[in-house]
Amino acid sequence: MEDILIKSSTNSYKISIGESLRLQIKQFLNKEYSSVLIVTDEHVAALYLNDILENLPTDRVFQSIVPAGEKSKNLQSYYQLQTEAIEFGLDRQSLIIALGGGVVGDLAGFVAATYMRGIDYIQMPTTILAHDSSVGGKVAINHELGKNLIGNFYPPEAVIYDVDTLHSLSEREVRSGYAELIKEALIANENFFNTLLTVDIYNVSNRELQEHLQQGIKIKAAIVEADERELGVRKYLNLGHTLGHALEAELGYGTLTHGEAVAIGLLFSIHVSEDLFSVELPFEELLEWFRTNQYPIIGTNLDISALINKMKTDKKTLKSRIQMVLLEDVAKPVAKELDDTEIEHYLTSFESRLMAK
Repeated sequence: MEDILIKSSTNSYKISIGESLRLQIKQFLNKEYSSVLIVTDEHVAALYLNDILENLPTDRVFQSIVPAGEKSKNLQSYYQLQTEAIEFGLDRQSLIIALGGGVVGDLAGFVAATYMRGIDYIQMPTTILAHDSSVGGKVAINHELGKNLIGNFYPPEAVIYDVDTLHSLSEREVRSGYAELIKEALIANENFFNTLLTVDIYNVSNRELQEHLQQGIKIKAAIVEADERELGVRKYLNLGHTLGHALEAELGYGTLTHGEAVAIGLLFSIHVSEDLFSVELPFEELLEWFRTNQYPIIGTNLDISALINKMKTDKKTLKSRIQMVLLEDVAKPVAKELDDTEIEHYLTSFESRLMAK
C-alpha cells in the first residue's frame, strides 16, 4: 500500500492505494462517528457494498443507492440524498462514504459539503477515472445547460483506493479512466506520457495499474496543493475538458463516457495548440493510441453554434470568451482566450483532420 498526503487549507488527508483496502476500512477512520451513510450506485452496490457494511465499526450504518451513470449527477438525486440523510437522522458527527466512480464521488461529496453546512466524507473510488475526481475536493452536480456548474470545493477526510475493485470495470470504463491519465501526463510529465503510449490498457497488471494511478495522482496532488481553488495553475487540469464537457452536454450525458469525451477534447486542444503556437505535438501518435485502444474518436459533426454555446458554459469562460487550456509543448500548458470565430474555425478544421485519417 502507498499513501500520498494532500494538504488543503482546511485539512490534510491521505490517499491510500492498495489491494483489499475495502476490507480494512476501520483503520482509515480517524474518529468515532455517530452514524455512517454509504452512497453508491446500483452496479457497485451489487459488487462491494456488503464488504463495506461488514467492516464498519458502528451499528448506525445506512445506505443510499442511486442509478448508475452520469444522469444521476443532477439536482433530483442531490435532493433525494439530502432527504434520506434527514430521514436517517444524520447529524454533524456523521460520515458519508462515497463508494463508486466519479459520479457517486461528486454527488455524495456535494451532499456532504452542504448537509448541515458540511459533514465529513470519505472517497472510495471504484473506477480508474475516479483517481482524478476523488482527489482535490471538487464536488458538484450537473445542470442541463452544463457540467459541474453547481458545486463546491470541499476536501474529503480520506481517499481509500482499493485497486481490486478495478477488475470489474467494463472496457468503456477502462478507456474513460486512461484518458484522464493521458491528460495528466500531457500537462506535467513527458516521460509518463510516452510510457502510456506503449500501454495496452485492457492488459495491464495490478502492479502496472498502481504505478499509473500513483503517477497520475501525484501530478494532480502537486497542482491541487499549489492552487486549491482553481485560481491559477489548477485550471490546467481541464486540458481537453472545454470541448469534452460540451460534447457530453450536447450529445446527452451518458452517450459518451466522460473520458471518451475528454479524449476527443485532448486531440482538439492539441490541434488548436499546433496552429496557435506553430509547434509540432504528438497529435498523430495520440490519435493512433486512442484508436488502437478502441476509443470512439468521432468528429464534431454537430451544430457548431450549439457546441460553442455549450463551451461557453465552461467554468473557465471569461466575459463570454472561451478560455481553453492548450500546450506550448508536452508538459507546458497555458490558458488562452479564443473568440467564437476562432473556435468555429478550429472545430471545422479539426473535423476535416479527423475525417482525413
